[in-house]
Amino acid sequence: MSSTPALLVLEDGRSFHGEAFGARGETFGEAVFNTGMTGYQETLTDPSYHRQVVVMTAPHVGNTGVNDEDPESGKIWVAGYVVRDPARVPSNWRSARPLDEELAAQGVVGISGIDTRALTRHLRERGAMRVGISTTETDPAALLARVRDAAPMAGQELADQVTTKEAYVVPAQGEKRFTVAALDLGIKAMTPQRLAERGVEVHVLPATATLEEVLAVQPDGLFYSNGPGDPAATTHQVELLQQALGRGVPYFGICFGNQLFGRALGFDTYKLTYGHRGINQPVLDRTTGKVEVTAHNHGFAVDAPRDGTPTETPYGAAAVSHVCLNDDVVEGLELRGPDGELRAFSVQYHPEAAAGPHDAAYLFDRFVTLMESRTGSTTGGN
Repeated sequence: MSSTPALLVLEDGRSFHGEAFGARGETFGEAVFNTGMTGYQETLTDPSYHRQVVVMTAPHVGNTGVNDEDPESGKIWVAGYVVRDPARVPSNWRSARPLDEELAAQGVVGISGIDTRALTRHLRERGAMRVGISTTETDPAALLARVRDAAPMAGQELADQVTTKEAYVVPAQGEKRFTVAALDLGIKAMTPQRLAERGVEVHVLPATATLEEVLAVQPDGLFYSNGPGDPAATTHQVELLQQALGRGVPYFGICFGNQLFGRALGFDTYKLTYGHRGINQPVLDRTTGKVEVTAHNHGFAVDAPRDGTPTETPYGAAAVSHVCLNDDVVEGLELRGPDGELRAFSVQYHPEAAAGPHDAAYLFDRFVTLMESRTGSTTGGN
């Protein structure tokens, strides 16, 4: 384990001294914390963390090493990584290499040996903020100047930076029942797999896809994935979704897809103080009255009426379907027609559960049921 000194400086001037973990060099991003006790490999490879420096609240990270089965994309996306006590030697039958080695190989600068509890409490009190990590700079004031020159997360449109360059197909497992066009805004690999398990052929399209390209796959439904960036800065995907809703295409969105759904329906979005990131967030599904423990990764949220009052939109009546029991943040939306039938819905969290509990897996079944009720009526699906 290296003893190369490393320095972390937040944009408000607070600094931490530790040791290098991963690549040597310097990196900048938005400091956020993740409360998951496990699933660090899925976190690192989640494109939603693009341009974010992730602070792990769990004290021991890297115990199971890195394998080649669990990545959620083709690379590590975090801008930097902060841990307290990295594992000296990984121990797991699937481990192929140590986490420190993988971070270094992919050029991800990190820091270890700092008080992550103090850092997390600081972010909870002051909010997510810009941060820099350096193994080459020893002067906190000099690094602080570069931190403050970095772009903030608010106002950034980032989906185009993480999306697939070419469309591809994830085939249905077993008998094919439906076809879904999935807009890749930073999609995790497990999401189309969860649909494929239910007999859905998933056509994953770039974030720049047009309505014509979506309709060309003859979809029975449209899906928007998770992803990074400020939903208020994203316009093309909102306009595309409005066009699809106007045609009556069944829709399901998660995470960033929930925020864009909200904006398509006419709601505003706003930046949370420090966001929700982890695999232990309690959410109430108002449609069933059940509480589920869910996996989250979002720094923005939809501003919609939480009292359950429907809001009339050009596409139907929209209402909040899910709320977070920790802070009452909107965690889901639904759109219904004049006779009360479900037309589209979304959630703010990650039902694909990679990593995380499987409480929300029913949402993929709800999407299948929605397509069953709507197939052939307006989309010309299979």
